Amino acid sequence: MSRIGRLPIPVPSGVDIKIDGREVTVKGPKGELKHTVAEPIEVTLDDGVVKVTRPNDINTVRALHGLTRTLIANMVEGVTKGYTKTLEVRGVGYTATSKGPNKVELKLGYSHPIEYTAPEGITLRVETVRRDQINALIHVDGIDKQKVGETAAKIRKFRKPDVYKGKGVRYEGEQVRKKVGKAGK
Repeated sequence: MSRIGRLPIPVPSGVDIKIDGREVTVKGPKGELKHTVAEPIEVTLDDGVVKVTRPNDINTVRALHGLTRTLIANMVEGVTKGYTKTLEVRGVGYTATSKGPNKVELKLGYSHPIEYTAPEGITLRVETVRRDQINALIHVDGIDKQKVGETAAKIRKFRKPDVYKGKGVRYEGEQVRKKVGKAGK
């Protein structure tokens, strides 16, 4: 058995899980998420605990077993607590300003500002900070872990951290190894 897949998922109070054939719906205080379970995997709900089982030990089925259990556990956590990723904007003249609950304007050294609108279900918050070369923090909030990660990656992609100066957009706590640059003059 998969070590991750065999773990039961406890359902906290205030969370309603409905299993309709292959469709698993998780509804909680922050919202509702749906997931379609892959073919051989079975999901059951018994006494406030969700269990994921597999019929055989084929490699692809074993991989789907652990994946399905993790996705459902992430859905339960998302509708109760939610997910947040924080991005740091570093560099002279690099800024981020909020243009509404899900729109951000970024000035990242290009000839024009970049306006980014987040997908539905994602909230962007900008916090202006002036410490340790950090000009702004962008908080990406949502209930779907995959959407939060994708949105944060798209914003980071506008200006990845420079390996010579360290300027750009990076995840909070991300370590960037700086290169030395040219030696001779």
